[in-house]
Amino acid sequence: MTRPPTVAQRRVIDAADPVTGRLKGTDAQLAALVKRGLAFRHPRPPHDHFLTPAGHRIRETPEPTAAPEPPAAPSDSGVFAARIGGEENTVGGPSRTREVHSAWQGLLELRRMTNRDGAVDRPCGWERTHLVQAAALALEAAGHDPAAAEGPGYRVRATPQPEAVAVREPDAEALRACAATLQNAGWQVGEHTEPRTGARYVLASPRRS
Repeated sequence: MTRPPTVAQRRVIDAADPVTGRLKGTDAQLAALVKRGLAFRHPRPPHDHFLTPAGHRIRETPEPTAAPEPPAAPSDSGVFAARIGGEENTVGGPSRTREVHSAWQGLLELRRMTNRDGAVDRPCGWERTHLVQAAALALEAAGHDPAAAEGPGYRVRATPQPEAVAVREPDAEALRACAATLQNAGWQVGEHTEPRTGARYVLASPRRS
C-alpha cells in the first residue's frame, strides 16, 4: 500500500474489535477499506467486514503524526473482551452469548485468512500475540464458565513461558473439559501440579502444525 489511510478510514480501523477485527462504518468507508486490501467482507450473513492482516498491522502501528482525533462515539467505545476469569460485575445472558459466538466465528475467519494453508484448526498469528485472550475466547465460546471475583470457574493467566498460558479450575472434571476444549481448538495442553499447593492446572500453547 503506497498511501496511508485517510483520517476517517484510520478512525474506522482503530475502532475495530481487538479480538476479531470486526469493523463498523458506513458502506462507503468499508468498501474503500476492502478496495485497499485492509478489510474483507464476510461471505456469510450478516456479511460483516473484518480487518485483513494488512489492516491489523495498520491498527497496531502508531500514527506518524500526533494530531488529535475526535473522541469515539459512545456506541463505538465498548469493545469485546473474552472473559479470562476473576472479573467483577460481569453481565451474561443471550446478548453476551451472541457476542461470544460472533467473536469466535470471526477468529476462525481470521485463521482462514492468515494461516498460510487456510487452516482453521490451529491458532493464527494474532492468537500467538494475545495468548490469554485467545485461550479465554476458545473456552467461553465452548460454554465453559469463567470464574467470578471469587468462586468456581476457569481462570486463564499468562506464564513466564513465552508461548503458554495456565488455565486453573478448582473442579477436576471441569479442568479436564477445559483442556479438551483447548486441544480441539488447536492448542497443545498438558496437566500439571503446583509444587507448593498441589493444585492441578493446565498449561496450553498454540499448536504450530
